[in-house]
Amino acid sequence: MSNQYTELLKNRRSIYGLGKNVSLSNDNIVSLVKEAVKESPSSFNSQTSRVVVLFNESHDKLWDIVEAALRKEVPADAFEATANKLASFRAGKGTILYFEDMDIVKNLQEQFALYADNFPIWSEQASGIAQHSVWTALAVENIGASLQHYNPLIDDAVRAEFDLPASWNLRAQMPFGSIEQAAGEKEYMDDAARFRVFN
Repeated sequence: MSNQYTELLKNRRSIYGLGKNVSLSNDNIVSLVKEAVKESPSSFNSQTSRVVVLFNESHDKLWDIVEAALRKEVPADAFEATANKLASFRAGKGTILYFEDMDIVKNLQEQFALYADNFPIWSEQASGIAQHSVWTALAVENIGASLQHYNPLIDDAVRAEFDLPASWNLRAQMPFGSIEQAAGEKEYMDDAARFRVFN
């Protein structure tokens, strides 16, 4: 059984072969991202998610930052594979950075002490939902994307480069662009290992 929404979910795949041949304008992409994030739920309607969309030189600068950080961590003789992977992200149209505003999380912890330990968890969940919402919305427009996690290696440099508040905690990076190479077949584990139903 399937419905229109689950069909949309099937189209959202990790796309690594990206290009710049996107039919939507930058403004339309930004509008799409804003709407998808705004309609994503968060605990207590706290709206902790913060998003930065990078195009052109800013997009390239982000991947320069990642490359510089990784050169300090990855042995030189093993860096070629890493460089190729970063080049595939840089080849895209842009990158979306996802943050959580920890000032809001801390305020909620103070306001609702009974749930204090849960607010960081709920913040992570809100971020994941926002990321998935944007990713699926992009897929509807035939824009490919993948989700990357070079934080915390790049956090300070990204915050400094783009003059972002100290309270914004980087959670993920999403390079996006035209789909130059489709994703392979997706494998699913057996339902019996994942689901249980009781009547």
